[in-house]
Amino acid sequence: MTQPTHVRRARGRRPRLLDLFCCQGGAGKGYADAGFEVTGVDKDPQPRYPYAFVQADAVAFALEHGGEFDFISASPPCQFDSDCQRIQGNAHPDLIGPTRAALETTGRPWVIENVGGAVPKLRAPVMLCGPMFNLATYRHRYFEAGGGFTLPQPAHREHTVPQAKMGRPIPPGHYGQFVGNFSGVDHARHVMGVPWMNRDGIRECIPPAYARWTGTHARYSLRAKAVAA
Repeated sequence: MTQPTHVRRARGRRPRLLDLFCCQGGAGKGYADAGFEVTGVDKDPQPRYPYAFVQADAVAFALEHGGEFDFISASPPCQFDSDCQRIQGNAHPDLIGPTRAALETTGRPWVIENVGGAVPKLRAPVMLCGPMFNLATYRHRYFEAGGGFTLPQPAHREHTVPQAKMGRPIPPGHYGQFVGNFSGVDHARHVMGVPWMNRDGIRECIPPAYARWTGTHARYSLRAKAVAA
C-alpha cells in the first residue's frame, strides 16, 4: 500500500498529475493545458499519448506510486457501463470500485471519470457536457471527486441542437456522436480538440476541455492547501 509522502516542488515547477487508464490522452492534454506535468498509465501501449507514459496495470501503479503525485485522474474503462457494449453482448471488467479503493490509499486528491451508465456507482458526480465548453457535441461525462477535492456543478444548457444517431454521418445542423465505428474522423478531431488521435482514441476519450476545467479547479485547490500549510 502506498503511503502518502510530501511532494516537494521547486519554485515555478508544475505540479505532477497521474493520468490512469490514459488511452490516447484526451484527459492528459486538458490537464497539461491546466498547468500540470502529466504522466499517463495504461495496460496497453499508447504510441499516440503525447506525454510521459508508463505501460502498467493502472490500479497496481496507483497503489505503488500514487502518493508520488500531486493529483490523480482515473478513467476506468467505460465499456462495462456502455449501452453499445451491452447491446453487443460484450463482457468487460468493472473497475470503478477497485480504482476508488486504490486512490483512497494514496492520500492525494483525485477524480474518477466515467459514462452515464456508471452514475449509480459514482458518489455525487459532477456532469460535464460539450456546450458548457462551446463544443459541438454533447458527450456527457461524470466526475467523482475525492481525497479532499471537490468540483462545482456547472449549469447544464438545454440541448437545442439535434444530435445525429449513434455512429451515423452527421446531417447539416446536427451534433455528432463520435462512438463506435463512426464516420468523419477529421471532423471529430476538430470538434473534440484531439488532432493527434485516431478513431479508436476519439470514441473513448473525454474532450481535453473537460479535463482543463477540472485541472484548473485542482490547481486552485492545491494552491489553497499550500498557502494554508
